[in-house]
Order: sequence, then structure tokens, then C-alpha cells
Amino acid sequence: MSKAKYTEEFKLEAVRQVIEQKHPVAEVSRRLGISSWSLYDWIRRYNKPPQAREREQAEFAEIRRLRAEVKRLTEERDILKKAAAYFAKESG
Repeated sequence: MSKAKYTEEFKLEAVRQVIEQKHPVAEVSRRLGISSWSLYDWIRRYNKPPQAREREQAEFAEIRRLRAEVKRLTEERDILKKAAAYFAKESG
């Protein structure tokens, strides 16, 4: 099952309807066709000052980059281990 991707503008508008216009979460989520859980998550995430949101997004981007690098390095290490075992067997 794939998750639907919503634009940041869509999410911000949904949050604005709840926070600024005081519409109930259940009503907004039903009207927009999203789950209440998603809307609560968006409220938690987007109801912060823009600087805090930018800093959090930068941290998440760094974490994703580091995880990708760890994965790449782990694969390289595994290849080198196999190559070392192969050449040790060949020379011995």
C-alpha cells in the first residue's frame, strides 16, 4: 500500500484551518480526505515557528544523508571482506 504524498502547501493549509480558523480536526480531515492521525501529525510538525521547522528539516536531511552514507560504507566493507577472503584463498 503506497502512502499519498501531499504538498507542503496542502499540509500548511490544513493546519491553518484547524489552528487559525478553529475548525475541528475531524471535520477538516473528513473534508480533505485525510486521516485525523495525519492531520494531528501535521499540526505537531507545522505549528512551530518557521526557524524551528527549517532547523528540524535540516537535521532530518542530515540524518537521511548519514544513513545513506552508512549503508554505502557497509556495502563497500562487505565487498572488501569478500575480496580479501577470495584473494587469501587464492594465494594460500
